Amino acid sequence: MLPDHLAPGLRVLFCGTAAGRASAARGHYYAGPGNRFWGLLASTGLTPRRLAPEEDHLLPGFGLGLTDLAKGVAGMDREIPAGAYDPARLAALVAEWQPGVVAFTSLTAARLALGDKALNAGPQPGGFAGSTVWALPSPSRANGHFSPGVWQALADHVRLRP
Repeated sequence: MLPDHLAPGLRVLFCGTAAGRASAARGHYYAGPGNRFWGLLASTGLTPRRLAPEEDHLLPGFGLGLTDLAKGVAGMDREIPAGAYDPARLAALVAEWQPGVVAFTSLTAARLALGDKALNAGPQPGGFAGSTVWALPSPSRANGHFSPGVWQALADHVRLRP
């Protein structure tokens, strides 16, 4: 569905579960109406301005990358077949590109990739393929319990890294 946006030296690789229907239709990440992703990047200082979904290819220039745990499918998490998720592919990407942080943009993605059904939002112990791991609450408007605090904590963590 959506191409990975990767580059050497990424500070953060954001990983979602799969492209949403609006994102798949538009061909760009986090393109659904009301999705908070692009606003969060700007408000937390991870990007110098609010980018549009059509500018997703610019993120590596800011040290940020994009991928999904399931490629070639689109829809809400509950619509994605369990076999579509590919943690091994993600681990290979992380090992190759070595981002400082892998930030899952939903608890579902983090739980599937890490095999921990009980994890909570925030930094995770252990890591993933050599990178620090954060689990973030989904920025989707469908997430009625969204709080930006963990997103800000991630941005603060990234700014403090050498």
